Amino acid sequence: MKPVKKLAVHSLVALFIVGCATAQPIEAANVSGPCKSETVNDADYVVCRFAGDVDIRLFLNNAAGEPYKHFNWVNDALAEDGKRLVFAMNAGMYHEDRSPVGLFIEVGEAISHTNNNDGPGNFHLKPNGVFFVSAGGQPQVVATEVFVQIKQAPPKYATQSGPMLVIDGELHPKFLADSTSRKRRNGVGVDESGDVWFVLADTPVTFHEFGSYFRDVLKTPNALYLDGTISRLYAPELERNDPGLAMGPIVGVVAQQN
Repeated sequence: MKPVKKLAVHSLVALFIVGCATAQPIEAANVSGPCKSETVNDADYVVCRFAGDVDIRLFLNNAAGEPYKHFNWVNDALAEDGKRLVFAMNAGMYHEDRSPVGLFIEVGEAISHTNNNDGPGNFHLKPNGVFFVSAGGQPQVVATEVFVQIKQAPPKYATQSGPMLVIDGELHPKFLADSTSRKRRNGVGVDESGDVWFVLADTPVTFHEFGSYFRDVLKTPNALYLDGTISRLYAPELERNDPGLAMGPIVGVVAQQN
């Protein structure tokens, strides 16, 4: 299964959001909350850190079976249960109909299955990987080949994307230090203490630069690329609710309404 029409969708989004999302102020680095802005090697990042025991969820379809598409619509659905989004970002690659390209599990239900096919594009730049929340509530990032061998209860949430950024402390073997392909990118890593780090690069960066940020700055032994160009962020403390066209998978941290 290939993301055959995804590039066209992303190109349209890029025209719309590069001028909007990146225009949000980044000087709010000292705002209290899980997210902050920082500049490393002349690249601007938003990094959001959460303890592994927070309520991390993946979202795709609403109660009517239709894709949520936007952060606000996820928030509206959560409000019916007295909850709200603390943070959210897009969480994996998808087809034009917003269906996931790879594995996607929501509340223990497999919406789509592991995709081990070869093909073009970032998803197939192997090894790719899976971000998941285990049945016991522990967030993890592992390469897809590792995930399929795990002998435990099916995870509560999972999304497959690619490529892996960091694998057991090493950058993906196909990342080139002298690459000139720079894009806005977002990803997720889990450090050795179990804390989860979500990152969006507001400045276009290479895969090598993005992976190095996870490995060298955040110290995450494993990290996964979620997507690029369309990358969007919901972080109220930074006054970020990035606009753009409809998304597929979304990851969010949920809390009780104030």
